Amino acid sequence: MAESNKMKDMPVNKLMIQMGIPMILSMALQAVYNIVDSAFVGNMRVGSEAALNALTLVFPVQMLMVAVGIGTGVGTNALLARTLGQGNSKKAAKVAGNSLFLGVIIYVVCFLFGIFGVKAYISSQTVDTEVLEMGVSYLRICCVISFGIIFFSLFEKLLQATGRSLYSTIGQVVGAVVNIILDPIMIYGIGPFPEMGVKGAAYATVIGQVASAVLLLIFHMKLNKEFEHDAKYMKPDIGIIKEIYAIGLPAIIAQALMSIMVYVMNLILKFNPSAQTAYGLFYKVQQFVLFLAFGLRDAITPIIAFAYGMRSKKRIQDGIKYGLLYTIVLMILGIAITEIFPGAFATLFNAGQSREYFISAMRVISISFLFAGINVAYQGIYQALDGGMESLVISLLRQLSIILPLAGVFSLFVRNGQMGVSLIWWAFPITEVIACLAGYVFLKKIRKNKVDVLN
Repeated sequence: MAESNKMKDMPVNKLMIQMGIPMILSMALQAVYNIVDSAFVGNMRVGSEAALNALTLVFPVQMLMVAVGIGTGVGTNALLARTLGQGNSKKAAKVAGNSLFLGVIIYVVCFLFGIFGVKAYISSQTVDTEVLEMGVSYLRICCVISFGIIFFSLFEKLLQATGRSLYSTIGQVVGAVVNIILDPIMIYGIGPFPEMGVKGAAYATVIGQVASAVLLLIFHMKLNKEFEHDAKYMKPDIGIIKEIYAIGLPAIIAQALMSIMVYVMNLILKFNPSAQTAYGLFYKVQQFVLFLAFGLRDAITPIIAFAYGMRSKKRIQDGIKYGLLYTIVLMILGIAITEIFPGAFATLFNAGQSREYFISAMRVISISFLFAGINVAYQGIYQALDGGMESLVISLLRQLSIILPLAGVFSLFVRNGQMGVSLIWWAFPITEVIACLAGYVFLKKIRKNKVDVLN
């Protein structure tokens, strides 16, 4: 079946599996980047504890760079899929070209932050000079050579919008393999390479990202024949940029809120560096599980958006039903793994003094995965049906307005010695349950206003 036809004709349950599996693998591999770096860094001969803490502190900015790239890609993805569903190939070319123009702008901003802003950012979270030095070195490299992750995120979404998610996964696999091979070589100094420590981890990561981006560029140019490829389409079109960000800005804010949340949690936990490191390590495991939901969301959004462009009520309804069902199955699997094997993950990172805190975080926060996954699926549905505001509200509930005040209040009891650090971890399941209830109300409203009115 031709790629363009399968978006229109293939049964939605099968289409979601066919598109979702590569995307899930792709997102899982994206999470592997951070996990692999931490695993190798945690086993350095000297300064491993400080290095793990440094990687915890730089993580919010790494997430923010990905957020802006992926969020722009999400807007491009939904708009491009809808435009192709309407049969407008000329506009589709402009959508793709403008997304690449936006990628250049994003990279310039990341580059400038890497040169001028990194030290001040790391200094706000630690007074340890060794951690500061390691964090600045790692993050500066990641920012200055961030064009790999930015353009990978955009090309990934351009391929997904045309139903070619398999090729984005191939690119991700290549990048992950390059990263995994280079990590021990550049961190520990194997063969002709000197021992570079955390700098080696950073270089391994960005080289892997660049490899992924180059490969996806080739796939995009060779395979996406539904629309033209020409530099003239990169000319900024304010109307199209507004349409991209009408969909993508809530996704950017949603992802950016994750960065803000991790940053503020680092500040809340600053009183206990071991708990701070433990949270950073757990968050990477959490991202691995939740990225499964994000991967499926990246199938949900173009499938429902394409069906919405076709005005197919049944395919939209099927997209919602199977999107939520498959997400629930994935999250139950994620909960089972993290609840059964917390010690194995602690050993992987060589967590040291942070081990006890890490295991307690895993035991408590993992409970929230089911509700968090459903919230992610809700957001994919909202974005496909022009429900950007609803998506934003869910993100604000999950990552700012409930979680941070709650964690802050709980931390007061911990600092006073009335409760253990695990109390802070309970802020996460409480928050996700409340957000999930709100998300259900939003879904009912959107179905009534956007789906039920279709013939």
